[in-house]
Amino acid sequence: MSRKILAVNGSPRQTWNTATLLQHALDGASAEGAAVELVHLYELDFKGCVSCFACKSLRPGAAGHCAVQDGLSRVLEQAVGADALILGSPIYLGAATGEFRSFLERLVFPLITYTDPPATVFTRSIPVGVVYTMNVTEEFFQSGQMDIRPGMAITEGMLARVFGHAETLCSFDTLQFADYSAVHAPRFDPEAKARRRREVFPDDCAKAYAMGARFARWP
Repeated sequence: MSRKILAVNGSPRQTWNTATLLQHALDGASAEGAAVELVHLYELDFKGCVSCFACKSLRPGAAGHCAVQDGLSRVLEQAVGADALILGSPIYLGAATGEFRSFLERLVFPLITYTDPPATVFTRSIPVGVVYTMNVTEEFFQSGQMDIRPGMAITEGMLARVFGHAETLCSFDTLQFADYSAVHAPRFDPEAKARRRREVFPDDCAKAYAMGARFARWP
């Protein structure tokens, strides 16, 4: 039976940087024989965790399941049944998108236990990849001037604790607009952005492809 790999796009754009990297990851997985699917969160009608704590109740079968029924319910079922997850979001205002965060709340919180130490009710070990795209350069990212690395590390660590393995792939200095002449964004050099899209972004796509292929072969 082929492995099932689910990619979740937390960007409002379905054909731009984040979605492109996720599709390359799925192409890598598909080339290894995996069954793949890409879900766009912005197509769905859902909210984040509503703190009902139904997933923490002593009712049989409650643990590990979000009780809220909405547009995200099917995706959550797919996620916990998948053999690998590849999640993606652009960075907006120093963090992942609100839809991506809401998805993570609904996915992870039902699976963690209020025990000491914290544990998970997820009974398998699967790889999870998190793909971030951002407008800033890698130098700015590493400088810590607007340090989003701790938040990324928390997300990666949380996913690793629940699912067994997690890793992060960042794509920097991405092309934000198809036509820079149509927007007021004088801080950017359109030619430099276009050149990076041509010369560097393909390397990021290759890394995403390799991640998907690796996940499809995961032990």
